[in-house]
Amino acid sequence: MSAELLIKNLWAQVEDKVILKGANLAVRSGEIHALMGPNGSGKTTLAHVLMGNPFYQVIKGEVLYNNEDLLAMAPDDRARKGLFIAFQYPVSIPGVTMASFLRTAVSARRGYEKDHLMSLAEFQKLARAKVEELQVDPAVLGRYVNEGFSGGEKKRAEILQMALLEPEIAIMDETDSGLDVDAVKIVAAGVNRMYEASGKKMGVLVITHYPRILKYIKPTRVHVMFDGRIVTSGDADLAEELDQIGYDGIRAQYERVAAEVVGEGEVRSAGKVFWVQH
Repeated sequence: MSAELLIKNLWAQVEDKVILKGANLAVRSGEIHALMGPNGSGKTTLAHVLMGNPFYQVIKGEVLYNNEDLLAMAPDDRARKGLFIAFQYPVSIPGVTMASFLRTAVSARRGYEKDHLMSLAEFQKLARAKVEELQVDPAVLGRYVNEGFSGGEKKRAEILQMALLEPEIAIMDETDSGLDVDAVKIVAAGVNRMYEASGKKMGVLVITHYPRILKYIKPTRVHVMFDGRIVTSGDADLAEELDQIGYDGIRAQYERVAAEVVGEGEVRSAGKVFWVQH
């Protein structure tokens, strides 16, 4: 499994408000990226664009997934090709059991023809193995999708879905939002198990406001977004620095570097890369 998600100069808007203003990012197989930023910086907008939400309109730029135009694909095609997105607020589907939902999703991901599903016996064997591996209560398979689930149960159900679909690249949008420390640890452990089970070949993009989940999911690269674009990138130490000095501290660093540079482009300073745009 080898995959690449390449985001190039992406601009997007919601109604008449421009949110993304030149976002650039590359996520490849085996890499764990963390995208951080204050509320309103454009992180979740990026996730919605990647999943194909029609309310988010791309103005310019491109997104390539394994050298194919992701933006031209229907949302279900993106999932079939191995892109998985877990959202901050998973929706409920009353009347549809988790088992039925997951069997349909896995069948589509594995290339079964429309209206055909993998055998029930094959799915049950696979689901039992993943439930045991992720330490999820097997009773969840008989419940309606996210109906009456707690915040932690919804997030664990999404980790189970991810494990069954075996994506090439997984995007976790604010997965830690609203969870207590114990639930964050459980979700992080599930992601880590999935990463290990893929032979460390799955690509992961963790979108988060707080650095706490990064104590349990160790990123290979950390990015900070302000005002619709990534302004600085670094290794895992950047998350720890952000925890200490906050977004205001990182913003001050960026503004200082930008003030000293004539023109635009990549500037390396204090172990980080700053992406200067005047």
